[in-house]
Amino acid sequence: MYLQGTSRINEKGRLEIGGCDTVELAKQFGTPLYVYDEALIRETCRAYKRAFDETGLRYQVAYASKAFCTMAICKLIEEEGLSLDVVSAGELHTAIKAGFPAERIHFHGNNKTPDEIEYALEVGIGEFIVDNFYELELLSAMAAAKGKTASILLRVTPGVEAHTHEYISTGQEDSKFGFDMGSGQAQTAIRKTLNLPAIRLAGLHSHIGSQIFETEGFAVAIARLADLYEWAAKEAGVMLTKLNVGGGFGIRYTDKDAPLSPADYVRAIADTILAEFAIRGLEVPEVIIEPGRSIVGPAGTTLYTVGSTKTIPGIRKYVAVNGGMTDNPRPALYQAEYEAMLANRACEPATETVSVAGKCCESGDMLIWDVRLPQVEPGDILAVSCTGAYNYSMASNYNRIARPAVVFVKDGQADLVVKRETLDDLIRHDRIPERMQAAAPIR
Repeated sequence: MYLQGTSRINEKGRLEIGGCDTVELAKQFGTPLYVYDEALIRETCRAYKRAFDETGLRYQVAYASKAFCTMAICKLIEEEGLSLDVVSAGELHTAIKAGFPAERIHFHGNNKTPDEIEYALEVGIGEFIVDNFYELELLSAMAAAKGKTASILLRVTPGVEAHTHEYISTGQEDSKFGFDMGSGQAQTAIRKTLNLPAIRLAGLHSHIGSQIFETEGFAVAIARLADLYEWAAKEAGVMLTKLNVGGGFGIRYTDKDAPLSPADYVRAIADTILAEFAIRGLEVPEVIIEPGRSIVGPAGTTLYTVGSTKTIPGIRKYVAVNGGMTDNPRPALYQAEYEAMLANRACEPATETVSVAGKCCESGDMLIWDVRLPQVEPGDILAVSCTGAYNYSMASNYNRIARPAVVFVKDGQADLVVKRETLDDLIRHDRIPERMQAAAPIR
């Protein structure tokens, strides 16, 4: 397993993160357990900001909270001076309750409900990223009724498809997201905003995909967006002041992945924007990016306890852990690949190839196929790296399995930021109708 951030092998031959022995963390908090390297998260936030500071551009780095949304991470993001993206009332509520400044919140989503829009207007978020004509008209009417003006960015699809998994590609023309540029929808939307009350069009937004390892896709998208800014100025008479180029910056899950650094992504984006807007004689807008996975993904490690094993001679050895697709659905959804180590025996040589199975009643509940480990025994602590993004966020109670706890570790201190669910938590909202309670059992 690739070690990064504050991860190291300590003098006991165990995996240590943030100065905390992971075996001791497993004893204290139980497993499965999500462990976050707080120092690594903060350093990545600062790396994005440093890179932008060097460009001289006006900018915002907006953390995409769908990757991992808790009150603690919202507080950390606030402390690091980033903005925040939310895509639901739940994410917005989490941020507000954490004390995150509403004016630094951007609200995404292709089907924001009236209740969600009302909540966002009431707390005074900074910007709505408007996804379709229905939302545009609804937001205008609701903002006008409240005597407010909603600042918006129009999400457009520039016809660029990043090299990524087909399920998470969003920049191509055939997408549920945004106004299509190729058909003229984006131009129509720009004109429409100028005739709607209580709406202020600040700029445009695009997002071309996720887990992207190159910058060419961003360059093509930015050039097309710059054309649209020029059209808006000349044909619609509106000067747009903000440009959000989205996120999707890749991370390393296995040695097959070769992501760029935050500075590499930022420099390429900034250079392209400066060049494309200069060619068209346009003022350079404030630039916004939306990293999520790249901020929290590498900082997360999931700890499991090994249970049963099954060997099929000449075929495969299965090693089962006390978690699985309920705490990490990505292998089942995306065929995502991960690396792992035995946290309690990290210095021992790998002697066997095993496949790590989850405990859910599904044959497809496999976390890792064919990973090299020392001879695995029941009770070993398995550490799976780079689980900080979309693992906790997508966790479920399938099979009525309780969701894990989450801890932040830093400088030898471990802080519980999400409590482990209990069995009673699983039935907290269940109800039995009175007619069933009163009925006599069938004999």
